[in-house]
Amino acid sequence: MNFASLQFAVFLALLFTAYWLVRRHEHQNTLLLLASYYFYACWDPRFLLLIWLVTGTSFFVGLRIGATQEPTARRRWLIAYAAFSLTVLSIFKYLDFFLGSAESGLQALGVQVNPLHLGIVLPAAISFFTFESLSYVIEIYQRHVPSTMRFKHYALFVAYFPKLVAGPIERPAVLMPQIANPRTPSQEGMTRGLFLIMLGLFKKIVVADGLAPTVASVFDTDGTPGSIDIVLGVYAFALQIYCDFSGYTDVARGVSKLMGIELSQNFRFPYFSANPSEFWRRWHMSLSSWLRDYLYIPLGGNRLGETRSRLNLMITMLLGGLWHGAAWNFVLWGGYQGLLLIVHRTMPGWVLRCTSSTVGRVLGTLLFFQFVCYGWLLFRAQSFAQIKGFSLQLLQGSLRAAPTLLTPSSATLLGATILVVYDFCAYRSGRATFYRGLPVPVRTALYAVIVFVTVMGLANKRSAFIYFQF
Repeated sequence: MNFASLQFAVFLALLFTAYWLVRRHEHQNTLLLLASYYFYACWDPRFLLLIWLVTGTSFFVGLRIGATQEPTARRRWLIAYAAFSLTVLSIFKYLDFFLGSAESGLQALGVQVNPLHLGIVLPAAISFFTFESLSYVIEIYQRHVPSTMRFKHYALFVAYFPKLVAGPIERPAVLMPQIANPRTPSQEGMTRGLFLIMLGLFKKIVVADGLAPTVASVFDTDGTPGSIDIVLGVYAFALQIYCDFSGYTDVARGVSKLMGIELSQNFRFPYFSANPSEFWRRWHMSLSSWLRDYLYIPLGGNRLGETRSRLNLMITMLLGGLWHGAAWNFVLWGGYQGLLLIVHRTMPGWVLRCTSSTVGRVLGTLLFFQFVCYGWLLFRAQSFAQIKGFSLQLLQGSLRAAPTLLTPSSATLLGATILVVYDFCAYRSGRATFYRGLPVPVRTALYAVIVFVTVMGLANKRSAFIYFQF
């Protein structure tokens, strides 16, 4: 069920009405849990069995770890669940990928083998609910949170529909107490929630969907466009993936606010970052913090010397790249991000201090954005051959135009301009809610413009959210 659809609008209206009519807290939880399973079943009801299996297993292991005092036994339960959850994730998401890679490797060595592709269907949201269940077990093991005795509460934590399909990846310490405690509606929560839904749909419908044909005209072709077309296509994809993913998060947070539940912020103006470390504190914040806390730090973090710290960074980013999809270009993208982080750590202090001034900050941000965009080229490319061809074309600087390059609609260009100005104002003010301080006529005009341009953007062809595939 796509957030940007009439089906979801009807679903949300009916759920919202029933939710606040019920009033009793536990009945609200039951309604949310049933609605979440219905929401997930709209993608493919067969995989309800998988989410139930992950939920039940992690809940049981959490109870065992919470009730066990002996350290060795607790560790065994943790290792057992980590092995189980990662095996489930690997089978559904990576088995065909590794079998295909093995087949290609054997053929390169001259060994002919039968096709090994099994055609396993990737369940929606498997990466997200697997990571959340794993964080629940780890947090209990580390005694950061107690194991809950209420299965319904934990099941809702895993399946809560606003964040289920594409995050944010929630921590049990953040979401579980909100599920366990009664919730009351507030005018501020409703108002903020409706604005976030409006802003998220604006990003998705007007900008992301409007830029999708332009991006496809560059990347989904057999030939190699000219360097200008590649640059424009990569810039378009940078804006598309940001608006697509942050738009989903905005709608998810807005819908959740209507239910009286706060979800974590997942984006904080990432393209205003001047270095890779700052970028990963602003982009997909729930994933980057998950990788830091449950992978980078357990590997040793920066406690074992600079060489080991760089190795830990590279391992973390390589696995973070692989998390995004079963393809080698995602692994390459993760390695590229790890390399950027390592280079940033080794830069002389005077280089870093240059970005402390206003001019240095602006120049550093513009320069680093180019590195981010080259990373998006790696991320979006269809093959290594395309990466090589595009990279060589950029180095050669050919101005040859691609006849297939599609120009975005006027609504999309206008929407992108409005969004850049909006994000800049929010970034400069340091508050995502800066618009509340605007005079009423200005604020009303902002709402009207967003709604009007969104209506214009309805002419754009609808597409699934990019992160649904992860």
